[in-house]
Amino acid sequence: MNPVRANAIRGATMLASALLLASCATPPPAPVAPAGPPPLTDAQIVEATRAAGRDGVELVVTPLVDPHVEDLRERAAKAQADGKPKKADRELLKALEITPDDPDLLQWRAELAVLRQARDEAESLAKRSIELGPKSGPLCRRNWTLLKLLREARGEAENAASAAAMLERCTIAPPVRM
Repeated sequence: MNPVRANAIRGATMLASALLLASCATPPPAPVAPAGPPPLTDAQIVEATRAAGRDGVELVVTPLVDPHVEDLRERAAKAQADGKPKKADRELLKALEITPDDPDLLQWRAELAVLRQARDEAESLAKRSIELGPKSGPLCRRNWTLLKLLREARGEAENAASAAAMLERCTIAPPVRM
C-alpha cells in the first residue's frame, strides 16, 4: 500500500475514533439551584416558639394558678425535660381537667404535640389557645409563631404570611417617656 495513502487512512481512523469517544463523553451536570434552608425539625419549631414567648418588653399579668394545677405543671415540666413528651402531655391533660380553658396549658400541649409529631393536633390546640388567651404578650407570640412555623413547614406561604402578620400584633410597644 502506498505510504501516503496509509497515513491518510490512519489519520481518518484516528479522527473517527476521537469523534466516537467524544460522543460517548457525558456532559457536566447542570448546576442545581439552591432549595433554600432545610425545613425545621420538630424540636427547632418548639424552641423557636418558646423563644418568641421570652422576647418582649410589655407588662404581663398572669392569673393565680391552682396549687393542684401547679403540681401537675411541675410534673409535666420534669417529664418534658426528661425527654418524655407523652408523659408530659398526660400531666397537662390532668391539669386541663381542673382548668379546661387555660390558654397557657393548651399552648403547652400544642408544643408537646409537635414533639410527638402530631402537627394537626398542635395547630388545633394553638388555635384554641388563641381563642381563649390574650391578644398580646408572650403567649400570643407563642401561639402565632407556632402557627406560622407549622404553615411554613406545609408550604403554605400565604397562610404563614397571615400568621406572621398576626404575630406582629402581639407586641405592643411601651409608651414613649419624655
